[in-house]
Amino acid sequence: MGSPAEKRSFPRGLAHACPIGTLDPPVGGLTGAVLALKLRTRRQLLLLRAWRKRDELASVQDYTRQIAPDDVLCFLCVRNEADRLPHFLRHHRALGVRHFLAVDNGSTDGTAELLLGQSDVSLWSTKASYKASRFGMDWLTWLMIRHGSGHWCLTLDADELLIYPYWKTRPLAALTGWLEGQGRDSFGALTVDMYPEVAVSEGQVGPDDDPIRHLGWFDAGNYQTQVQPRMRNLWVQGGARARAFFADAPRRAPTLNKTPLVRWHWRYAYVNSTHTLLPGRLNEVYATDGGELTSGVILHTKFLPGIAARSAEEKVRGEHFGNAAQYVAYYDRLTGNPMLHTLASNRYTGWRQMEALGLMSRGGWI
Repeated sequence: MGSPAEKRSFPRGLAHACPIGTLDPPVGGLTGAVLALKLRTRRQLLLLRAWRKRDELASVQDYTRQIAPDDVLCFLCVRNEADRLPHFLRHHRALGVRHFLAVDNGSTDGTAELLLGQSDVSLWSTKASYKASRFGMDWLTWLMIRHGSGHWCLTLDADELLIYPYWKTRPLAALTGWLEGQGRDSFGALTVDMYPEVAVSEGQVGPDDDPIRHLGWFDAGNYQTQVQPRMRNLWVQGGARARAFFADAPRRAPTLNKTPLVRWHWRYAYVNSTHTLLPGRLNEVYATDGGELTSGVILHTKFLPGIAARSAEEKVRGEHFGNAAQYVAYYDRLTGNPMLHTLASNRYTGWRQMEALGLMSRGGWI
């Protein structure tokens, strides 16, 4: 992912991950012009990929004509997420999402049927390769080209719950209004892996239950950050998955920084899931002047009961990693029903705790 501009213990979340003077200014002159051309070409190729992949999508339910100009939209790609979607939809509706645009990638557990008939959900289906579509990003990019331009767009997985300062009392429209007032078109969030006090496959969680009542624990530390100079994006690793599954190979641990909320333009494109965007200015969701920028947290609900069977299936499918062979041990550990909770684990109490720990920030939003 390029040479890091910085590597240090994760300081105050995404808010001010780059202290004064640690990030070089954008490259100028001929070198800068060549880099800008390469990145522009890459963005154009990503948009072309999305246009070519559009024929893999079949419309199942289209309510996009109901989208109003100021609506916040949510884009997601799902497969066998019937157990998570009821709470996912309820949580993000409460935040102020007005329309969901979902791609169902060959679900067999009733996911599509659950989404059908819901007036704020437009649904497409495909049985094409998730991996070959850049892990669903080609499909979602096409939908954002068609329906997202001019809107604040939230792109998430079904096992992700966005929270931000004051999220229970201030809707997304208040957050996006604040961001616009600050001249910002993107919003960063740190993925925090949530896990239970018992082994990961123990217990019962119903589709309508809040998964955080079961997954009530997380790692408060062990985060490392780098600033990648090419696209000036963060690269954050650590947390529970790095500790439990990648202790011997930390560079292979999952990337935790995301930019899930963007005021979209049809010329934009995600490069690597929602970790990196083009144009590169959208990646600058951290402060460089010693202050803080408003940031959030994505509560990651991967470790619900049933994760062992799901991991065994995904190991065989090999659709979730670019080099699936490297992650055989990871899947084998999950299949073995590990205990992630330790004496050092922190019990989740709310966003103010996350702010106090430096995992998110109000950044002047009072």
